[in-house]
Amino acid sequence: MKTRNYLNLLVCVLALTTLVTVGCKKKPVGVTPLPNAKSGGQVGDLPPGGILPGGENTGGMGNSGTGTSTTGFPAGPGHAGWSEDRAALQTETVYFDYDSSTIKGSEKSKIENVAAYLKSHGSAAVKVEGNCDERGTEEYNRALGERRALAIREYLINSGITPDSVDTVSYGEDKPAAPGHNEAAWKKNRRGEFVVLTAPK
Repeated sequence: MKTRNYLNLLVCVLALTTLVTVGCKKKPVGVTPLPNAKSGGQVGDLPPGGILPGGENTGGMGNSGTGTSTTGFPAGPGHAGWSEDRAALQTETVYFDYDSSTIKGSEKSKIENVAAYLKSHGSAAVKVEGNCDERGTEEYNRALGERRALAIREYLINSGITPDSVDTVSYGEDKPAAPGHNEAAWKKNRRGEFVVLTAPK
């Protein structure tokens, strides 16, 4: 009798745990969908710890250190037709370690500077562009670039910036900042860049 009650209790606990885990995921808002992404599944459809052949895609999914889910991004508000200023925050480019979307301590002050800029320019918005080095498959690097952009976006939101003011896009390996096929170039290409967006007059 006691064993039966114990088993019933265990089944109830497992069912409740599954319900809470599945039912409580929050989807971020104000982000752009991945271009060419398959429908459903994780970004890039690579499971945690999954391995694809090649450099930056060695299986480390990376994370923002904040526990945000990276599944099923809805389309963000977008700021189509807004003017873009790449120079205003060029010095605040955030750099990442190899195959990682974790924001390093040395880079956090740059994001805080961007947050301060946005607070002092109340009508402006920002686009965060995630980028990778050339190693790895195109699909994986596109997903990694998106995780990098989302990590920066979340940091901005936690710094008091409204979600509707931050768009994200991933270019993967398509827009290298530095030419070359060595670590000196790769470390400059693993980055998140900021583009200031201003409403048309």
